[in-house]
Amino acid sequence: MNGVIEALHIYDEHNSLVLSHTYTSRPLSATHLLPLYLDHPPPRPNLTYLPNTNPATLVFSLSHANLLFLLTASSEVEPLLALEFLHRVVDSFEDFLGAPLLAHKIETHYDVAAQLLTEMCDGGSINTTEPNALRDLVEVEGFMGKLLGNLNLPTKAGFGTNFNNSSAPSLIQQNTPALPWRRANVRHTSNELYADIVETLSVTLAPSGRPLAAFANGTIAFTSKVSGVPDLVVTLTGPSGKHNLNTIIDLPVFHPCVRLARWREQPGVLSFIPPDGRFILAGYEVDLMPFSDGKSGNLGPNTLKLPVHLEIKTGLGQAGSDFEVRLNINRIFGTAAPSSHAGRPGVGGAGRGFGGGPQAGTAASPSLQDLKVQVPLPADVRNLSEIRPSKGDATYNPGDRFLEWSIPNKDLASGTSYYGLRCTVVGQQLAEDDGNADPTGFGFNTAAVAKDYGYDDEPYQAAAAASPTMKADKAAGANDRKAAQNKILMPSSASVSFAVKGWLASGIKVESIIVDPRKSRGLGETVKPYKGVKYLTVSKGGVEIRC
Repeated sequence: MNGVIEALHIYDEHNSLVLSHTYTSRPLSATHLLPLYLDHPPPRPNLTYLPNTNPATLVFSLSHANLLFLLTASSEVEPLLALEFLHRVVDSFEDFLGAPLLAHKIETHYDVAAQLLTEMCDGGSINTTEPNALRDLVEVEGFMGKLLGNLNLPTKAGFGTNFNNSSAPSLIQQNTPALPWRRANVRHTSNELYADIVETLSVTLAPSGRPLAAFANGTIAFTSKVSGVPDLVVTLTGPSGKHNLNTIIDLPVFHPCVRLARWREQPGVLSFIPPDGRFILAGYEVDLMPFSDGKSGNLGPNTLKLPVHLEIKTGLGQAGSDFEVRLNINRIFGTAAPSSHAGRPGVGGAGRGFGGGPQAGTAASPSLQDLKVQVPLPADVRNLSEIRPSKGDATYNPGDRFLEWSIPNKDLASGTSYYGLRCTVVGQQLAEDDGNADPTGFGFNTAAVAKDYGYDDEPYQAAAAASPTMKADKAAGANDRKAAQNKILMPSSASVSFAVKGWLASGIKVESIIVDPRKSRGLGETVKPYKGVKYLTVSKGGVEIRC
């Protein structure tokens, strides 16, 4: 595929054109492209083919912060390359213009945006996309220029100088390698190295609690504030050590600075020269299902060892109109780190609280926060007559069609392990469910009035004698009918959201962060950077249990 990128168009939330940049050829104009793209019904894919244009056009799309990015090409282009370019454009705009990215920021700083788009793609071929390299190439005037230019200067005397592109080559040392991801002549007064591992859970549970699918998508965010050109080695380890880490991590992706040959030889060892500042070092996926079992192949409800166990019961009560959500908090899901590189502060140490014990939110003492349960309800549910949570606040908005239950962090820190929520559903028209209901409103039982008694019927006394049994049977039948009608009003699933500081579902840890003194340049031998590691597991509705 030798295709090139022809144009990039940016639209706001009102579908008004914010910026249009043409790289090569004569692509479709922004005004003609948007209606053709919107003709496709939502949800629209990231890649759309327009065969009726001249020439036929590929449209790559990305929505971010109420902005729509459309990239066009009239020849075949690697889809992942084009989509990654769109993400790099968004990251660069937020880096230079500030986050959140808004339409008026792009319009106000059009000169900066145009320079970024020109440097990132030259004649349709993707060129420079690394933030550190773009800072040396893009001229930023005014307040933003001072803000970006004053970062990481060699001395304070440079505060009053002009930070234009012409002065950058004079700062480059002769012995510094050409690294597109790292700025030249980086200087920091406090040398620091931080690693933050964030895992997002995606778990589906059967009604019994048995896991049907369980994945953890991890991201290793690294922050390097070290002078010169440091050469780092970050070593990862798994729940049972480093020897089987390659069997745990699936689909790893790395920043271009990572030496892939070292990783292939020693899985779990990341050797690299970092960019200056914060960047994404690596990403991975872990299938949690193999960890759920030993050798028997049986998966139980608690085999995943999640911090929250969710259970939902439906069809409760005499009429089957109640359902209950139960939460069981696992207070022992976290274990102490195998080494001193377990969490900040210190060299990834666990940290100490004021009472001398482990600090909350570290690997030695994980903390559960932001616990929230969402229960989608069918469209036939008119309202919830009763909402009774044992702790926290539960709200239901009929327009949103879901019940939301939030438990404050102070209640989670109190040590309570069990929480419950019981609700009563109300259908659309409950009065018509009873066959003896009076539609006239005058108190008449129309079913009894309409009944015709003949001379051959049973005696009045026999009917009166059998009336208690008949009433009991009738009441039982009415409850069965109501239970059957309320069954369609019951929820079919529930999802839980939470965040756990100091714990990872995959069990991956950072064993060490080492600065190689033989390969590093510009860092004094006596300088020992401050190191720290943090772990965070997030579930934004990712843990779902079915009824």
